[in-house]
Amino acid sequence: MATATSESKNASDHVVELIVRDASAPSSEESDSEDKDQIAPLLSQERPKINIFTASYPRTKPRAEVTRLLESETSPFTNFILWVWNGSRYSGLLCMAFSSTIYFLMGVLTNIFSVQAIPLFETAFTRCAITLILSYLWLRWSEQPVFGTSQVRIILLLRALTGCISMSSFIYCSQRLPFSQAIVLNSTVPIMASIMARVFLHDKLKVADIASLACCFFGVLFFFREALATEGYFVKAKEASNAHAKTGHHIFAILLGLFSSIMGGTSYCLIRAGAKASDQPMLTVFSFGLFASPAMGICTYIFEDFVLPGFQSILLMLVNSIMGFFAEVLLARGLQLERTSKVANVQYLEAGLRQLCSLALTRLAPSFERLVGVSLIVISVCCTMYIGPDKETE
Repeated sequence: MATATSESKNASDHVVELIVRDASAPSSEESDSEDKDQIAPLLSQERPKINIFTASYPRTKPRAEVTRLLESETSPFTNFILWVWNGSRYSGLLCMAFSSTIYFLMGVLTNIFSVQAIPLFETAFTRCAITLILSYLWLRWSEQPVFGTSQVRIILLLRALTGCISMSSFIYCSQRLPFSQAIVLNSTVPIMASIMARVFLHDKLKVADIASLACCFFGVLFFFREALATEGYFVKAKEASNAHAKTGHHIFAILLGLFSSIMGGTSYCLIRAGAKASDQPMLTVFSFGLFASPAMGICTYIFEDFVLPGFQSILLMLVNSIMGFFAEVLLARGLQLERTSKVANVQYLEAGLRQLCSLALTRLAPSFERLVGVSLIVISVCCTMYIGPDKETE
């Protein structure tokens, strides 16, 4: 409630207006003071000066900083594995070198801890089954399609088929031929792979590659020259003494060994083609395990008697199977990154390491043939690593 009274004086022209307000209503001065008290903290803050130099823009961290951050969060061993896998221009050669080293270690473990004779097809079945399981888990963990895209499935199928034929043929050959002859025939796989890569993939086959492959193969021949001569003499003596022996069986086994090498070389080319087309070398390993596991199981059931392995034999088979899985993955990665004829030469590193290990463990003086063979392989592999990858594959 408010009333207004006005008084006019004759002596003055001024008009005085009296306004009466309710006591409960706040005065305008008090409300203004309250508003000023609330606004004052906001007005007291200095307004930041913004220009094109002081404005903050969202930016990503530099690549070097991100790399250092990742390296600080991972262990040195993990950093080394990543560097070997894809962190160097020599990654293709390094993957193949580590693959050959793992195969060499598998042979060493077998020679030291083997206490029971396990049939070859049974051993191959175990290794293929473990490879299938591990490769499937790897693909599921990395969220990759298990069977690949439709464009590469035919390549993966052919890779699995040729690899399985090569393995089964070599097992049959090694059971019918002396050990040294089977090893020499298997040593022609890198040569066949280089020839097949030149024919089907149109890879370059340089003079240096041919010289390196020939040097390594002659090194293997030097290893087994004496054994080949001795075993050949015994084979001829056995055939001469046995009236029912057929020379055709021996020739058939040799031809089957050469066929195994051709199939193995073709499989290498398909591994390279499938890994490059799918950008995932693990698919080639999985496809081989998927096809070879039931095939080796059938061969074990048909051609051999099943042998129940003991605990130590089972443990050795599991360890060798896991190591073989990583060796195959590194092999596929090396073929994916580098030319077949160049990385195939590095595979002879396994034979050289075996001879060096035998020379170190035996107390006898090394023969001249072994020294020459080891020298040829070591020099050839070192020259390949020194020359490095081609410029177009960096």
